[in-house]
Amino acid sequence: MSACLLIGGKAAMIASAMFTLSWTHSVEKTGWQEQWRIAGPQLQLLEARVRGSGAGMEPGDGAVLVDGWWVWKPQAAPLNELLLAASGATGKGWRLCSGGECREIGASPGEPVRISPCGPPVKLRFQSSTLE
Repeated sequence: MSACLLIGGKAAMIASAMFTLSWTHSVEKTGWQEQWRIAGPQLQLLEARVRGSGAGMEPGDGAVLVDGWWVWKPQAAPLNELLLAASGATGKGWRLCSGGECREIGASPGEPVRISPCGPPVKLRFQSSTLE
């Protein structure tokens, strides 16, 4: 099953309703990953992983060390959108992966990158009385 995300205002099909967002922390220069699910009109954070700690990136409650990554299940409410800073500080931006396919987003400094589920197709209705 494929899904649709709006990434920076552009629709993008992804391989499934699940995706992984990963990046390098700009201060600690260590990896961070989050597993997300598209749940209707919202995004649900399922799991977070960090390869270290410090500078605002402490592992969450209940974290366990698995293959060098602290892994936990955050207790977070679903979100309508994600806002990702595009600072350019790490030179890599963010990596969004789904179904074995990945794309880089937000690598250049600029406006934040917004990620949200695409809405359902909109049916346009025309009333013949308004068209002349």
